[in-house]
Amino acid sequence: MTAVSSDAIRAETSTITGNGGDQIEAYCAVPLAKGSRGGVVWIHHMPGYDRETKEFVRRLAASGYHTVCPNLYSREAPGAEPDDAAATVRAAGGVPDDRLIGDIDGAVQYLANLDGANGKTGVIGHCSGGRQAFLAACSLKLDAAVDCYGAFIVEDPPEGMPASMKPILGLAPELSSPLLGLFGRDDRYPSPEAVAELDAELSRLGKDHEFVSYEGAGHSFFSVDRPAYRVEAALDGWRRINAFFAKYLEG
Repeated sequence: MTAVSSDAIRAETSTITGNGGDQIEAYCAVPLAKGSRGGVVWIHHMPGYDRETKEFVRRLAASGYHTVCPNLYSREAPGAEPDDAAATVRAAGGVPDDRLIGDIDGAVQYLANLDGANGKTGVIGHCSGGRQAFLAACSLKLDAAVDCYGAFIVEDPPEGMPASMKPILGLAPELSSPLLGLFGRDDRYPSPEAVAELDAELSRLGKDHEFVSYEGAGHSFFSVDRPAYRVEAALDGWRRINAFFAKYLEG
């Protein structure tokens, strides 16, 4: 029998128990090779639970982690296309922070019950998911957190953004895990000034964190099918994500 390759995975849509006991859709990917695995919750961006985010989930699974992405919009728009679901949720004011925390906690519990789970869990998010990754790490006991250009942790949102997107810098004393932040110097949300303010506050509090800001990169620089994609920043970002999770989630 041919041995299972180390990067072989199984990816599928599943159902997890979210906030308030709600059954919500989630996309899950797990390595097929036997072994002790850390788990990662990927929080999707404001455009929704889309193909791009599912590719990110599969990439982390191929790197050796049990990975799950809850569909944060599955209550308001079950079965809808990502753009339609995102529009519906934005019109309703966005995902409430308390519900987000409950959904991520449910995803953490889902990962803890998978065969081979080693009990260590991280969270990662991009765009609005970056803000929500910080929120989750300040609200739940986690082992690692990655914020990919998450806005509105520090600054107020512009007019037209969902009401739920309010600053949460005051939660920084509760940060439960090391934090990796990946940002673009040309981004407006978060701006370099907002990133510097968050960096300074975490340093003042003695929180373990590492921030990297890329020259010539703006928002969504990980998005390979958008004009914002920046290959050098994305490749270095993935290298740092892999090294960060290896440090805190393996074993």
